[in-house]
Amino acid sequence: MRSKLFVPGSRPELFAKALASDADALSFDLEDSVAPERKASARSELRAFLLSEGLRSSGKTIIVRVNPADTPHFIEDLAAVVQAGLHMVNLPKPDSADEVRAAAQAVEQARKANAVAAPVGLLVNVETPRALRLAGELATAHEMVAGLQLGLGDLFEPLGIARYDPAAVRQAMFAVRMAAGEAGVFAYDAAFADIRNEEGFVAEARQARDLGFIGKSCIHPRQIALANAAFRPDDEEIAQALRIVAAARTAQAEGVGAFVVDGRMIDAPFVRRAEEVVALATRLGLTPR
Repeated sequence: MRSKLFVPGSRPELFAKALASDADALSFDLEDSVAPERKASARSELRAFLLSEGLRSSGKTIIVRVNPADTPHFIEDLAAVVQAGLHMVNLPKPDSADEVRAAAQAVEQARKANAVAAPVGLLVNVETPRALRLAGELATAHEMVAGLQLGLGDLFEPLGIARYDPAAVRQAMFAVRMAAGEAGVFAYDAAFADIRNEEGFVAEARQARDLGFIGKSCIHPRQIALANAAFRPDDEEIAQALRIVAAARTAQAEGVGAFVVDGRMIDAPFVRRAEEVVALATRLGLTPR
């Protein structure tokens, strides 16, 4: 899920175009991008699209950002979008573990009501000061939590923090990544609103990748290729990971716990990381047959 394209739920004319894009995931939005008077129609349009055969066979990860749990739209959103084509519900602005647990229960109720066999995960946003402070509690609140997603605009703007200050961004990223790591879930990077600033987008995406995030949100199709490239392991990284995995097999057969590859001491944490790189490269078709 290197790239996740944001698609307003009130723009059904964009649904098929988004599905045909190179984004690994699509995030349909029923929250901020949809005016109050269009919530019901957006919900209905999105439900129909989620039930379409083309979406199910697309191979993309499908996510819907619903309205916050404390709004009257939340339960209606879940009833409409928790369908067989959905992989994750994106929960905006949660401020407590209890809220995450209640949301998980509501998703489960909608899943059963709609006879959806496959599990549906929760992608929990971290976009308030309280959520950032309690990120570890949010991540470990329920087994349905699949990942934490950083929301820098909502987090920084009300506090007067410069959205594009690399030091401030890095601190928020690090806190979210540690919380996700404690829970054993993924961390996902925020959107980058300055569409024309491709250099800034790439720099922020690379910083996120260096901190262990798996991908970045895209608010415009032109950002998809940038995110896919930023979160793609390069050829040397793949080659080294393959060497480490091969050496680990040999070491295990010989009963050796730590060994040297390319002049570096390698033990279990490095092997696990190499295995993750190889798995990603394999999914992307970048490893030799």
